[in-house]
Amino acid sequence: MCGNNMSAPLPAIVPAARRATAAVIFLHGLGDTGHGWAEAFAGIRIPHVKYICPHAPTMPVSLNMRMSMPSWFDIHGLSPDAEEDEGGIKRASENIKALIDQEVKNGIPSDRIILGGFSQGGALSLYTALTTQQKLAGVVALSCWLPLRNSFPQASAINVNKDIALLQCHGDCDPLVPFMFGHQTAEKMKTLINPANVTFKSYRGLPHSACPEVSLVTKAELLKKLTSFHSTGAQM
Repeated sequence: MCGNNMSAPLPAIVPAARRATAAVIFLHGLGDTGHGWAEAFAGIRIPHVKYICPHAPTMPVSLNMRMSMPSWFDIHGLSPDAEEDEGGIKRASENIKALIDQEVKNGIPSDRIILGGFSQGGALSLYTALTTQQKLAGVVALSCWLPLRNSFPQASAINVNKDIALLQCHGDCDPLVPFMFGHQTAEKMKTLINPANVTFKSYRGLPHSACPEVSLVTKAELLKKLTSFHSTGAQM
């Protein structure tokens, strides 16, 4: 399950082709489910990596006239000064931290786990990486922003992930989460973690979506972060 949230179904999982020595937890965007992202990762899978794509619970979303849809937390607006659902963001983050803890119990060290997401899911992955007590391997954040940004650096877990690697990708024609919002997020992240480890990639003409090039860049990042242990210490 997704942490302690009983209203969310079991995650979509792409099991490792060999014994799993690493994991990717990837969070979908507003109104989506984990199934599409699980299919995408199945196409670029790394043999010793387990891919976990949880589903958000269904809830009314203020941004969409209170219509119920899969959502990690409520969204009031997509401008930098929009009201934020602080309680919902923190509850959702605790659920993802519980999912990370479960994988650690399953035998995958936390520093062999990459957390990532698209749009709202990417936002939640950034917030969770900064506030978890578990040391992570990295974060992949696509077309997103940092929630509750004004609560940092005070809200950060002390030094746990200060050297984490962050790959952030954003299309310069994104009409939903403006490109400038993504760029400002990257600049903010450079003040919270080692700026040398922050990579921000822009994609000309890309709207609020991923593309094959983003998928290839994501796979390259996963290979870079998750192969060293496999090649040196984990024999199948």
